[in-house]
Amino acid sequence: MLKRLCTVLAASALAAPLALGLARANGTEELTPYKMIRSLQYVQDSVVLGDHSAIEMQRFMLGAIDERLRAAVPSTFRDPRNVDSALVYVMSGGNPATLDLLADRDIEGNFDSRVTDALRQYLNGKGPLIVENLTKAAPEYKNSRIGPYLFLILGNAMSQQDPIEAMKHYDWARLTAPGTIIEEAALRRSVSLAAQAGLPEKGFRYALNYARRYLTSPYASQFADVFVELAVAHFDEAADGRVSEILSFMDSARQREVYLRVARRAAIAGNQALARLASRRAEELAGDGSSRLQVLASFYEGLAAVPSADVFSAAEALEAIPDEKLSPSDRALREAAKAVADAVVRPPLGESPAQAPAPIAERPAGEQSELAAEESGSGMSPFGQPVEGSPDRPSGMPAEARTTEADVAASGDPALEGFLASGRSKIDEIDALLKGEGQ
Repeated sequence: MLKRLCTVLAASALAAPLALGLARANGTEELTPYKMIRSLQYVQDSVVLGDHSAIEMQRFMLGAIDERLRAAVPSTFRDPRNVDSALVYVMSGGNPATLDLLADRDIEGNFDSRVTDALRQYLNGKGPLIVENLTKAAPEYKNSRIGPYLFLILGNAMSQQDPIEAMKHYDWARLTAPGTIIEEAALRRSVSLAAQAGLPEKGFRYALNYARRYLTSPYASQFADVFVELAVAHFDEAADGRVSEILSFMDSARQREVYLRVARRAAIAGNQALARLASRRAEELAGDGSSRLQVLASFYEGLAAVPSADVFSAAEALEAIPDEKLSPSDRALREAAKAVADAVVRPPLGESPAQAPAPIAERPAGEQSELAAEESGSGMSPFGQPVEGSPDRPSGMPAEARTTEADVAASGDPALEGFLASGRSKIDEIDALLKGEGQ
C-alpha cells in the first residue's frame, strides 16, 4: 500500500510540470520531448512492476506527448535526445500517425530514414518486410537509448520466420533494459518462442525469470497462457520439477489457475497422465475454499479418463456435474466427451457376416496394420489431430478404414449402415468442436 501511494504521488508530481509545460507551449519554460519521455518510461515500468493505478497516468502522458511532438518546431529535433524521444514514444504505444507527420516534416535529416521507414512499416502491419533493413541498422544503435526498443521490435518482426534468432534479439533487449517494460515483454515472448522452437529448457528458464519479477504485471495472464502451452507440449519428469519451481513464486490461487489450464489443455491434447496429475494438484490446492474449483478439477480428470479402461466411471462422473458449475466452452467439451463415451460403451447391434473380421493371416499387409491400429485404440482417439492433407477425413481415421466402411455398408445390412453413418456424423461433430477449442 505504501509503495502504491508513493508511486501515485510521484506520478502526480510528474503530471504537474507536464500540465505547466503544455500550458506554456509558446514560452521558454516549455518541457522538451525527451524529459516527457523519461516520465512516460517511469510510469510504464511502474505498471509492469505491479502498480496498476499508473495505467491512467500512462494514457494521459501518451496524449500529452503526442500533442507536444506535433506542436514541436523542426529545430527541436536538432537535439538527438528529442529524436530518440519521438521514436521511443511510437514504440511505446504512441500514435503511428505522429511518426508519419514528423518524418514527412524532417527536411534537415535529423531522423534516420532506415529506422523511421522500418517503424512505419511495422506499425502498419508489415513486420516481416522490415527484417532485412532493420537487421542492418539496429546494430548501430545497440548502446543507444533506443537500442532495446529496436531489438524488441526486430524480435517481433522475425519471430515467425526464425524464432531462435528472434530470441537472441529479445535477449539483447532485456539485458540492456533490466527491470523495465522492455524486459517484461521480451521474457514473456521468449517463453512462447521457446515452446514453438522445441526448446523447453530455454522456455522454462525464461519462465522462471518472468515469475521472479513480473507476476504482478497486467500482462501476466498472457504469460500464463504461453507457460501452459510450454508445460503441456514438453511435460516429462524433469519438466515437472521445473514447473513446480516456477509455480512456487505464485500464490495458491495462481497455482490453482495454472494447473486447471494445464489439465484442460492436456485433456484436449489427449495427454491423460498429465491431465490427471494437473487435475489432482488443482484439487489439492482448492482445499475447502471453492467447490467450483474442485468440480473443475474433477471434470478435467474425468475428461482424461474417457478414452481409458475406466470409461464407465468417467461417463458417470461427467454426467453428475451440474451445468451451472461449468462455463459454456466446458459444457461443450463435456457433450463431446459424453458422445465419445456413449459410443464406446454402447453394446453391439448384433452380429452379421459383414461384421465378422477375417483372420489376420488372410488379410493384405496394409489391412493387417490397420487392424492393429484399431485394436490399440490409436486410430480412433477422440483427441487426435486430423491427418494432414485430408481435411474431409475424421481425426485419426485412415483412408483405408473409410473404404472398408463403404464396402461393409454396401453389403445390405441396414442396421450396420445406420450405425456407421451415425458414428461418422458424431466423429465429425466432435472433431469440429475440438478444433474450435484448440484455437
